[in-house]
Amino acid sequence: MTQVIKPTPISGFPEFLPAQQIVFNRMLNIVRTTFERYGFSPIETPAVERKEILTSKGGNEKEIYALSRLAAEEGENAETDLALHFDLTVPLARYVALHKDKLVFPFRRYQIQKVWRGERAQAGRSREFYQCDIDVIGRGSVSILNDAEIPSIIYAIFREMGIGPFVIRINNRKILQGYFASLAVPSDRIADVIRIVDKLEKIGGAKVVAELVKTCELSEETANTILTFLGEAIDTDSVLAKLATIQKANDLLQTGVEELRVVIDGIRAFGVPEDYFKIDLTIARGLEYYTGTVYETQLRSHPEIGSICSGGRYDDLASFFTNEKLPGIGISIGLTRLISVLMEAGLIQVDSATTAQVLVTTMDESRKTDYLRIGALLREAGIATEVYLEKGRLGDQLKYANKKGFPFAVIAGGDEFDRHTVKLKNLVSGEEREIPLTELAAHLHAKG
Repeated sequence: MTQVIKPTPISGFPEFLPAQQIVFNRMLNIVRTTFERYGFSPIETPAVERKEILTSKGGNEKEIYALSRLAAEEGENAETDLALHFDLTVPLARYVALHKDKLVFPFRRYQIQKVWRGERAQAGRSREFYQCDIDVIGRGSVSILNDAEIPSIIYAIFREMGIGPFVIRINNRKILQGYFASLAVPSDRIADVIRIVDKLEKIGGAKVVAELVKTCELSEETANTILTFLGEAIDTDSVLAKLATIQKANDLLQTGVEELRVVIDGIRAFGVPEDYFKIDLTIARGLEYYTGTVYETQLRSHPEIGSICSGGRYDDLASFFTNEKLPGIGISIGLTRLISVLMEAGLIQVDSATTAQVLVTTMDESRKTDYLRIGALLREAGIATEVYLEKGRLGDQLKYANKKGFPFAVIAGGDEFDRHTVKLKNLVSGEEREIPLTELAAHLHAKG
């Protein structure tokens, strides 16, 4: 007797039930169609890259899944020089460096693929998940107005998803670097200061001050000055006015403030409502990868979820793969994590376990061909339809339809066929109407 292997879930590798997967696919389609509406072109890179590529930009080797065969022929090595990609930015850098002479710049690409990270699985953090990225890559330079366009894309996506109020928090790392330099923070400590202040929301002001004093060897007075500068919750124009009073402290700070002002003006020109964006000087994006504008997007009703979309500007995408300067601006949405937490929080409704609008029930086994023709008729009219093919009482078929979430059921027996009609049952309201078969598709279209 064959031994039965007990099926158990694999930690960090989520899988959805049909109703959840339908929601996920719908949200994925919103992301894709929005990216394309703004003129971004799709690319797809292999799930694997050479190990040297993945570690070139500081990838954590402990989090990278290497690729090997379970066994090898005699004299062969099962190990390979390949590993699964942990994000889509490193593959993009390699892709652009490889194909730069065939691409049209500025290169506007979107990429929606699974990525893999070998980190400890926990709530809201998976080892396998979909990432949705857009980037605008320039050859030598790329307009600062792209930094303003990105929030309009974020706004369009999440507004259409219907996930409730959210806010796109915006900053410019040059402001932080310039301001810290104006306080005489040593240049070799500024990156560490940015990394620490980026944790402000997670660990609180007192711990940030303590860490700045201990790790960066700042005076307590300087650390508190930084905290005060970052922590004022005021409106966008007031922040710009405050920054204007200090921007001449050094060239870097002045450049950052001017760039931020252009971005804010552009966001307004792109039509993003004031309630959906704000300047937040605490946003730092701890990675040194970012060099200018940075973003984090947060749900107003569930800030504990953290950032649901983040990114920023970088000076050079592919410095490890080419000597040509390729600056850009981009964002990333970890869609698997996002949809999972939204479903858990009840911010996205999970109901129907079918993609079809109609279930054609089968009351008379001798008329199966007629039922199949009804299904074909509706599909020809663009209406997703399932025909019930098993044997079963009508009551059981309707229970099946309700469990799966069909909006409508078509019912027909000998009398209806003789009259060339069907009964259309609204499974939400319970209403039932007899309709000529020739008008069925039009009636369903009218119902939406």
